[in-house]
Amino acid sequence: MERSLSMELVRVTEAAALKSARWMGRGKKEEADDAATSAMRDVFDTIPMKGTVVIGEGEMDEAPMLYIGEKLGNGYGPRVDVAVDPLEGTNIVANGTWNALAVIAIADHGQLLHAPDMYMDKIAVGPESVGKIDINATVADNLKAVAEAKGKDVEDVVATILDRKRHQQLIHEIRDAGARIKLISDGDVAAAINTAFDDTGVDILFGSGGAPEGVLAAVALKCLGGEIQGKLLPANDDELDRCIRMGIEDVNKVLYMEDFVGGEDAIFAATGVTDGELLQGVQFKGQKATTQTLVMRAKSGTVRFIDGDHSLKKKPNLVIK
Repeated sequence: MERSLSMELVRVTEAAALKSARWMGRGKKEEADDAATSAMRDVFDTIPMKGTVVIGEGEMDEAPMLYIGEKLGNGYGPRVDVAVDPLEGTNIVANGTWNALAVIAIADHGQLLHAPDMYMDKIAVGPESVGKIDINATVADNLKAVAEAKGKDVEDVVATILDRKRHQQLIHEIRDAGARIKLISDGDVAAAINTAFDDTGVDILFGSGGAPEGVLAAVALKCLGGEIQGKLLPANDDELDRCIRMGIEDVNKVLYMEDFVGGEDAIFAATGVTDGELLQGVQFKGQKATTQTLVMRAKSGTVRFIDGDHSLKKKPNLVIK
């Protein structure tokens, strides 16, 4: 892949964040998502790549744009697989809470898992705990392993988990083990990334969330040297059939990093829409706006935080071709 694609992807996530942030706190998650998706699509058309969406907004008949199988880019440059979530945290934006992101991940063609849109059980950690976790082990054993890897007591470990009814037993087990918990309302891509940064105060992610979001998190953690493991959780025969159609024959298989994203290279970019532990959200002032973006490349190990100042007067549609 061309290394220049890193900065091109920043332009895409910035545009999506700027457009969707206008809907922050207004209670309209569909409008926020549509704004992010439209902006992302417009900027993608200017990027020198031959991309195919493998993680998108749904199948062609379910999504008006950025659907699975859609071609992105201007038709020149490297052939890549694209995983995209124009607005990771539609409810977050609607409610004006924390950690909404505009997210993109790309890898060489054929290297991203074609994850079906269903739940996946996940466990994720940062670099210090790589090789220490096991999704089939007990919660207590995983917490103890992370504590040892990070030179902490278990009572100092912070686990993050989506605040859902389905996680009540898991929450009980974490507390019984003596660890602390950070419950989140939405946005487990951001939560998985946070495990790789000490400043966020998060050590491990547990629980089930969207399988497509698992792929996005895996690319980010590949760039950061972290780890994620997952197990698909099809809820019915239709979801089982969908797994098979997408090339996943053994739904009980544990998915490891190489299953999520293969090869040596991948690029991940995320721009904050609302404030979070890691990224600041979009701020508007008159005809100016500011953004903060995280962009990373697996092959080089480079991690950049990019602050953007945007003139909304000079670039009202966020695209200059």
